[in-house]
Amino acid sequence: VTSENGTSETRLYYNIDYEVWDKPREDLGRFHACWRRENPTDGIVEPPEMDDGTYQHGGVNLSDEGNYLILEAEGAGQYVGCNLNIHALRTSKAEMHNWYGEGDEMIFIDDDNEGQRWPPTLHGTGTEDYFNTAWGPEEKFSSPFFGLTMPGAYNWSGFISWYRWHLADPVRFSKSIRVSIEHGHANRRSDDFSSTAYWYQLEPHKPFGLLPMLQRLPRADHPPLEPPQK
Repeated sequence: VTSENGTSETRLYYNIDYEVWDKPREDLGRFHACWRRENPTDGIVEPPEMDDGTYQHGGVNLSDEGNYLILEAEGAGQYVGCNLNIHALRTSKAEMHNWYGEGDEMIFIDDDNEGQRWPPTLHGTGTEDYFNTAWGPEEKFSSPFFGLTMPGAYNWSGFISWYRWHLADPVRFSKSIRVSIEHGHANRRSDDFSSTAYWYQLEPHKPFGLLPMLQRLPRADHPPLEPPQK
């Protein structure tokens, strides 16, 4: 555990549950977690004359090349799920429909990753659908396997946070897995995305790093939008 808080004391509490074995078992997957961030995602430039419908729903995406990457792992294991956090940054035309969703999740498993076979084994139909909701949810809720703990402010601005656990519907892989999601339909939007992916796998695992501290801090700009005064 490393503390990068240079201004105040850091206190940490933990406990560990464990079992004692005569020797290590080679057939048990180890738990892994990986935090990522893309700030902002690489969306399109929104011309002033573009209507909102074209911006939100135009374009076609037939690969995950420009998607936000949640997980990329090699080996054999099981994808458990993720937290996905979005800081909605769009301010132009924000008085119009400012929904951040409609980003398809794409899960490439094993042979899918050989030449990026299309479509992948699992290909969803939108951000809210992957998290088992629909119609642009605006209220927070929690259930055992999915939830929306931060629904955002007026017109889906500000901070949004989702979770989804694949416990009842396990996603297993034998050689590799790549989990990504579009940032808006066809990667149209440029928002601040971050996530933590959780999975089990046999060692060794593909190395993954961590962004420098300053690149992990929340943005101080782009506060939530205020509803128009009546």
